[in-house]
Amino acid sequence: MSHTHADQPDPAQDAPTVGPPKRSAVGLPAVLNSVRLVREQAGVRRGLPAMRAVNQKRGFDCPGCAWPEGDHRHKAEFCENGAKAVAEEATSRALTREFFAEHPVAELAERSGYWLGQQGRLAEPLYLAEGATHYEPVSWDRALDIVARELRGLDSPDEAVFYTSGRTSNEAAFCYQLFARALGTNNLPDCSNMCHESSGSALTETLGVGKGSVSLDDLHQADLIIVAGQNPGTNHPRMLSTLERAKKSGARIITVNPLPEAGMREFRNPQKASGLLGRGTELTDLFAQIRLGGDLALFSAVNRLLLTADQRGEPVLDRAFIDAHTHGFDLFAKELLDEPEDEFWTRVERATGLERSLIEEFTAMVIAADRVVVCWAMGLTQHKHAVPTIREVVNFLLLRGNVGRPGAGVCPVRGHSNVQGDRTMGIFERPEAAFLDALGAEFGFEPPREHGLDTVDSIRAMAEGRVRVFFAMGGNFVAATPDTLVTEDAMRRVGLTVHVSTKLNRSHVVTGTRALILPALARSDRDLHGGRPRWVTVEDSMGKVHASHGVLAPLSEHMRSEVDIVRDLASRVLGESPVAWSELADYDRVRDRIEGVVPGFADFNERARRPGGFTLPHAPRDERRFPTATGLANFTVNGAYAPRVPPGRLLLQTLRSHDQYNTTIYDLDDRYRGIHDGRRVVLVHPEDARELGLDEGAYTDIVGEWQDGRERRAPHFRVVHYPTARGCAASYFPETNVLVPLDSTADVSNTPTSKSVVVRFEPDSGAP
Repeated sequence: MSHTHADQPDPAQDAPTVGPPKRSAVGLPAVLNSVRLVREQAGVRRGLPAMRAVNQKRGFDCPGCAWPEGDHRHKAEFCENGAKAVAEEATSRALTREFFAEHPVAELAERSGYWLGQQGRLAEPLYLAEGATHYEPVSWDRALDIVARELRGLDSPDEAVFYTSGRTSNEAAFCYQLFARALGTNNLPDCSNMCHESSGSALTETLGVGKGSVSLDDLHQADLIIVAGQNPGTNHPRMLSTLERAKKSGARIITVNPLPEAGMREFRNPQKASGLLGRGTELTDLFAQIRLGGDLALFSAVNRLLLTADQRGEPVLDRAFIDAHTHGFDLFAKELLDEPEDEFWTRVERATGLERSLIEEFTAMVIAADRVVVCWAMGLTQHKHAVPTIREVVNFLLLRGNVGRPGAGVCPVRGHSNVQGDRTMGIFERPEAAFLDALGAEFGFEPPREHGLDTVDSIRAMAEGRVRVFFAMGGNFVAATPDTLVTEDAMRRVGLTVHVSTKLNRSHVVTGTRALILPALARSDRDLHGGRPRWVTVEDSMGKVHASHGVLAPLSEHMRSEVDIVRDLASRVLGESPVAWSELADYDRVRDRIEGVVPGFADFNERARRPGGFTLPHAPRDERRFPTATGLANFTVNGAYAPRVPPGRLLLQTLRSHDQYNTTIYDLDDRYRGIHDGRRVVLVHPEDARELGLDEGAYTDIVGEWQDGRERRAPHFRVVHYPTARGCAASYFPETNVLVPLDSTADVSNTPTSKSVVVRFEPDSGAP
């Protein structure tokens, strides 16, 4: 067990060096950086076994992104950011009780998230008593008794909130939601509420299933792949290999993004000598550099061009599919075609920043393709009009029958490694009645029916004093959520905050009146019970469920699996009836109970043991059957909304750097964007910067404006002139989450609008 890095200074992160953006991604620099980080964090003895096992059929699932693996696995089946994620977990650094004795919570609260995460793995339960200044170690029995006593003393189960991160296994997630519902609440917010909730809302309404419909093979067979609002080179780099394979098979790729990203320009595959030493593969055939929030207008314009071509007698629509499998086409077509031509194109060009000729070229590529896949991520989901935007994407695919056949479909790319599996297991504040019926029948109790709180509503409830216990299974709630100062104030109003975690983060130092940190096993850790190894399962972004076996010896005997933490706590709160929690120490028994509740999991234990796992059923993909309210795939009318930005303002999106995964900061570089040794930067187009008087290298405060008149300020950001779309800006989260108002959310899904924040710039007020 190595010492922590507490003696190292906390970098200021506000004085980066800036060079030109890269024109290609991955290659030898990514390999060398992966090796360096694994060696520094885990060392050779822990690092090498971990990297050999990650994403292998008898190994463990990468704790980073949810991009699937194919049947054939390379010996190095991971990307640079996957190596970073594994290195962070497999680190040989462990936090000792001496560290917490030396550092009061108030001091830790002044440290950056990067510094906190670099201190190492949490090694024993920790308790911050009311009025105390330091966390102190406690036994597991005392820690769980504190939580159990608080939960048993609630006036209502709805005074508790149970948050979940996307890295929780299927088995842990199932037990967690079972505990919350046996307690009597559906307050089960999760990280999906902040990222892909808009996708689930739109897809459920239009196709009947809130998940993607494609497999890796579909991407390999596609004629055209549209990548919208997404940066695979940083957020899920293994997707680049899939796109390269599709390109080699003849597919064309359209990239829709406000920022030019190196990974979508040229990919240098590190699995090939040519990728390490020579030129890579040019991925993008057409780059649509769209203004933030313009995607609804873009897909509406393409759909109108397709409808217009059909009116001229060109056979561009799949009339047989539309007639047999869809509902609402006539109303959709009428609404889209009724707007006068000049008004329509003036509006589209203003919303998108794209010339009509480019949109016509886009449409010509669509017409030339028999099979089309649309991939998207948070660039589409985190806007006020996110749900209508994704519904319009579905309209686009339905017009040419590109749902429910090979090489075509919807592909919302989930960011976190099991965020989709968590939702499948019932982590949802608005569960379907059929799920609750099955859960109650399996365990012999009546689950609560009233909808619970999602992430945004949980913050509101905490701010109003309606939450007495906040329990987080993983994640970094304070740093991940919007309106940072409001969220932190809300968290401080809670009586007891509890975090099941592997590493120290910001949420541990912004606490309720009392706080507990419970150290959990990581995905890469061996999970032993009675000397016998246990394994868990996860679901990838394309609905495939597979096993994950930890391989490393835990750094501390006090680390516990998430399943054991939940079942031990549940037994203390509820006893052993109607749920025999002690029996669930056997994960096969957990999987047996999942089989009895969740559709698609028949013979779960047997199928999960197969190398590579199994794929869950998906009615639109498998049968062209659409379990919607109409029984058909639904065309929808989605209006013409686009963000409006007053003069002298820009529209800002929050995004990740390359050395980051969600709120975990691995290092202080964003290599592909040319930014090193710092994070407090704002990317502005040179022409916009000139008009606003923002010199390259100058420092500014970013001030967020909101319709209620309240302003939010992020001070001391270095201006970087960057080729963004005109009228747009970008900066990293969580540093600029402070600018995202809690009340600015997507219609229907209630997802924070982190990709469309109206901002102005004021003279620098000094260091943050």
